[in-house]
Amino acid sequence: MRKNILFTALFLLAATAVAQQRQIGLYAIGFYNLENLFDITHDEGKNDYEYLPDGDNHWTEMKYDHKLNNMSQALSDMGTKRLPGIGCAIIGVSEVENKHCLSDLVARPALSKRGYKFIHIEGPDQRGVDCGLLYRPDFFRPAKTWLQPYVLNEHITRPTRGFLTVQGEMAGDSLTVIVCHWPSRFSGSTAREAAGTMVRAEKDSILKANPNMKILVMGDMNDDPMDKSMAKCLGARRKIADGAKPGNMYNPFWQMLLDGPGTLMYQGSWNLFDQIVMTPNCLDAAGTKDYRTLTFYQAEIQRFPYLMQQEGKYKGSPKRTHASGVWLDGYSDHLPVVTYFLKQQ
Repeated sequence: MRKNILFTALFLLAATAVAQQRQIGLYAIGFYNLENLFDITHDEGKNDYEYLPDGDNHWTEMKYDHKLNNMSQALSDMGTKRLPGIGCAIIGVSEVENKHCLSDLVARPALSKRGYKFIHIEGPDQRGVDCGLLYRPDFFRPAKTWLQPYVLNEHITRPTRGFLTVQGEMAGDSLTVIVCHWPSRFSGSTAREAAGTMVRAEKDSILKANPNMKILVMGDMNDDPMDKSMAKCLGARRKIADGAKPGNMYNPFWQMLLDGPGTLMYQGSWNLFDQIVMTPNCLDAAGTKDYRTLTFYQAEIQRFPYLMQQEGKYKGSPKRTHASGVWLDGYSDHLPVVTYFLKQQ
């Protein structure tokens, strides 16, 4: 018997009338920037010195242990508002130093009890931060993984983070997840516009090979949804009707930022850099409520109270690991995001 019968939250959804009821499975897929999840040992060739015991952050075994506990709690809570005790089937993550960190992370009780595995490919970033993917084998079965490189150009001349691409199957559908951490704001908008163009080309190539492949592009884009890199270069649109057009994608977080707070705060203002966007075949643009394939349902920013500063100068902003050189024993300077999908059982 398929394990998702045991773990997928099932509920009855009236499609057109009370008499017409079907069992619909609900699946959660998320992303979280873990803000410098470093271990306490030096990785050769990487500039990780501030996260060593004698470095600027005095990064000790105790602090690393607290960081792992904090992040595992937040990751395990993602998606549980709608899927209590189940959470996310897939979570993309960024700012992870290496496989060792992810191995330690999924071994924490909050994640190990749900059986999370991880995928990681060492990248060329000089600080050593990479993207990764956590997944539950009872929901998602990975089949192929590669790191699509960021092609260096006149805007980015040093090796930087590529795009972690994982293909597999979830709920009987072919699914590709592309996890990103685009160049920083200091690199200039053109560097991120180039990233958007590269990821769009990768997405188009995958769809050309398999038009039925559902594709999610997620990550810390270091840009808001309406910025050129996202809206034009990647083609991620605000409205479902526009996102459903050939060649485009849909970005549910665009309207969310217009309506309220985002996922990170800078100088008292909110941005929403953490996004999950999807290809048209993930959408019910016509409103048929058929759900015979994985279909987008809803998106959320996860605002658990413990993730937020409760007092002081930065009250109301995400509670990060360090601020002004002081260890806060926090979580991340970003908030996690989740998207939900429906599939007829």
